[in-house]
Amino acid sequence: MNTSVDPITFAVIKSGLDTIVDDMAYAVMRTARSPIVRDVLDYSVTICDRKGRILSQAKTVALHLGAVPDAMDVVLDRFRGDLFPGDVIVLNDPYAGGMHLPDIFMFKPIFSAEQLLGFSVVIAHHCDVGGRVPGSNASDSTEIFQEGIRIAPMKLYDRGVPNKTLLTILETNVRIPEMVLGDLDAQYATCNIGERELTRLHDRYGAMLDVYFDRLIDYGEELTRKAIAAWPDGEYSFTDYIDGDGFSPDAIPIVCKVTVKGNHLYIDFAGSSPQVKGAINSTLSFVKSSTYLTVRCALEHDVPNNAGVYRCITVTAPEGSILNPRMPAPVAARALTGYRVVDTVMGALAQIAPEKLMAAGEGGNTVVSMGGYYGEPRRPFVLVDMINGAWGGRADKDGIEGVTNPSQNMSNLPIETIEAKYPILMEEYALREDSCGAGRFRGGLGLVREYRLLADTAVLQLRADRHEHPPYGLFGGSPAASSRNLMRQNGEWRVLPAKVTLEITKDTVLRHEQAGGGGFGDPRLRNPDAIRSDLWNGKISSDHARKNYDFEEE
Repeated sequence: MNTSVDPITFAVIKSGLDTIVDDMAYAVMRTARSPIVRDVLDYSVTICDRKGRILSQAKTVALHLGAVPDAMDVVLDRFRGDLFPGDVIVLNDPYAGGMHLPDIFMFKPIFSAEQLLGFSVVIAHHCDVGGRVPGSNASDSTEIFQEGIRIAPMKLYDRGVPNKTLLTILETNVRIPEMVLGDLDAQYATCNIGERELTRLHDRYGAMLDVYFDRLIDYGEELTRKAIAAWPDGEYSFTDYIDGDGFSPDAIPIVCKVTVKGNHLYIDFAGSSPQVKGAINSTLSFVKSSTYLTVRCALEHDVPNNAGVYRCITVTAPEGSILNPRMPAPVAARALTGYRVVDTVMGALAQIAPEKLMAAGEGGNTVVSMGGYYGEPRRPFVLVDMINGAWGGRADKDGIEGVTNPSQNMSNLPIETIEAKYPILMEEYALREDSCGAGRFRGGLGLVREYRLLADTAVLQLRADRHEHPPYGLFGGSPAASSRNLMRQNGEWRVLPAKVTLEITKDTVLRHEQAGGGGFGDPRLRNPDAIRSDLWNGKISSDHARKNYDFEEE
């Protein structure tokens, strides 16, 4: 360590930054208005230095945070020489630093005596930002202009004065303005907490803080390069698939080549699908984020989550591809593609560090969105439910179930909240028997959610996947069960596509059966006691045990 840096002070500052972002994360949870932020936890926070480099990030949605550097570059370029105490910048435009329109970035520059210290950053997924469908998250939009209101980087507060014009435009163009403006207030309050605490840190350490910030980022880089240098040089490829974009049933390949060269990773997505008609295209910033977090999964736990990690990884994707689309490609449902990037990179990295990675999980959360009006007087409602399900099997453990995808750190929306706040009755919420991929260590079980609409009508949007291409197993492990969407009207069930938008009427029942996680290792090596335990707990059936493990109950 640099002799000008005291190791004890270094550890105190590092822990102090971690505490600041954790305090910020709890503040969002306590103050947000919408269930998707407060209960599902679809938000992220981080602290950046004066150069816009991530210093520390909370244990929030990892998929968001790796996109902050590109957004930060846009903000710094757009407002160079025009940042002052009390300013707050917002943006959501995917083609100007954002990811998709519901994710609104908020940046607050932090000053001490007119000196820029850094930035508080909060990203929140808003329940609605206008556009053609409630929730602004449909898979079947065909251009960005259908997806909602686009916010180029602009000041929400100018030296402490709110931009009433922008707030009025937002209030007028979203379906549930009290929730959207309330969540913006939560983001603002959280940015203020980051400002207060970073200022306190500066008051304590003064100008030396910059030295420690540089050292902290260098430390993240050193640990990452050390890990990469221990991996064998070479090229490692993997391909996974998205079922289709909702317009065409053709499989959509995501192709990844990881090149280990010394202490640096080069990750290229050449060969992946061209951009598609449906809204599952993903901005390159989001692809980078998905890639960074997957590499981070292969590193040791003590590697700090900061900009130093990103220095060691170069990510490229062809322009005009589904992973780097040209304007005005729609991107509202881009998270699905991000999940498949995670699965694809994980499949490649498993060839390098099999003890660190898992088989494919459920494929990322399934989004069930219902929106419309109910009651007297008629009130708008927008449910955006994100179903988090199962991990794949690991080198020494089974996959777990009923939990967030490892790329997210989110939560399943409690059924009590759904029934209390929306005209919806939950008819089932359960683990899905036999959905796990078999292996020495089996995958986790997917979930089942069943919804009955109580309003007269609603617009239903489904964003699911893994119908045709189930989550893969690794090293002899079996794929998991595929997912299914079912709808019951007038007593009759019918199968729905993975991605669909349609109008439904009162007493329609929607059932989603989520995919499980893939298995890890040869199923013939599974401990018989573990099989008996799964049978006793109702996680697998006798037929599943016999077919996959050649196991007969005594």
